[in-house]
Amino acid sequence: MSALEISNLNVWFGDGPDRVDAVKGASFAVAQGESFGLVGESGSGKSTILRAMTGLAPTWSGDITVEGTSLTGAKRDKGFFRTVQMVFQDPYASLHPRHTVDQVLSETLQLHGINDIDTRVETLLEDVGLGRRFRFRYPHQLSGGQRQRVAIARALAGEPDILLLDEPTSALDVSVQAEILNLLTDLRAEHGLTYLMVSHDLAVIAHMCDRLAVMRHGEIIEIMDAATLRAGQPAHEYSQDLLGASTAP
Repeated sequence: MSALEISNLNVWFGDGPDRVDAVKGASFAVAQGESFGLVGESGSGKSTILRAMTGLAPTWSGDITVEGTSLTGAKRDKGFFRTVQMVFQDPYASLHPRHTVDQVLSETLQLHGINDIDTRVETLLEDVGLGRRFRFRYPHQLSGGQRQRVAIARALAGEPDILLLDEPTSALDVSVQAEILNLLTDLRAEHGLTYLMVSHDLAVIAHMCDRLAVMRHGEIIEIMDAATLRAGQPAHEYSQDLLGASTAP
């Protein structure tokens, strides 16, 4: 059974003459334990797919299946969020500025009905390479990379099977990006996670993913394995152009 299955997904915003079709007929599947990438230029619809899955983009049609359960509409129950969690692009915006790291993680654990919160908070901080000394700090006392580690810890709090990663390093300094990507790689191996990762950066996708879909104007134009991308051998002309632009000096 696939962890995720997307079939003929259409996502739109607005009605009538104001309607914008952001995703058109997208289909792909992600195996359990796989890391699958969505890549394309800004506005290609890749992040909109994640938002439709989580209920943040409410107007969609087609089929979205998560571990055998079909999703409908925009409402997601607690069971969904125990299975699927999302790490957002901007660690500065995704954490409450007046909540300590302890509050962020403790409240998330409580929402998931998890007991022994003190022990679990410290375990989460160790898992993301921070440790207990960061437990009572506020977001403004953390670097961008440290904030994203807290955001990842929050996503892991409910022990999900699937992480949706929406440009998780694009807001970080280049020197920190590799650290976060390596952390995500380690966590996937340690916890048996499935990743669906959005990025405009082909190098990131080639490093992190087993397979990927290339999107253009809301449509998936090619699905390939990462080895094909690393070898510089995509089949579609647009994919070739995208690769050429990413490797240009």
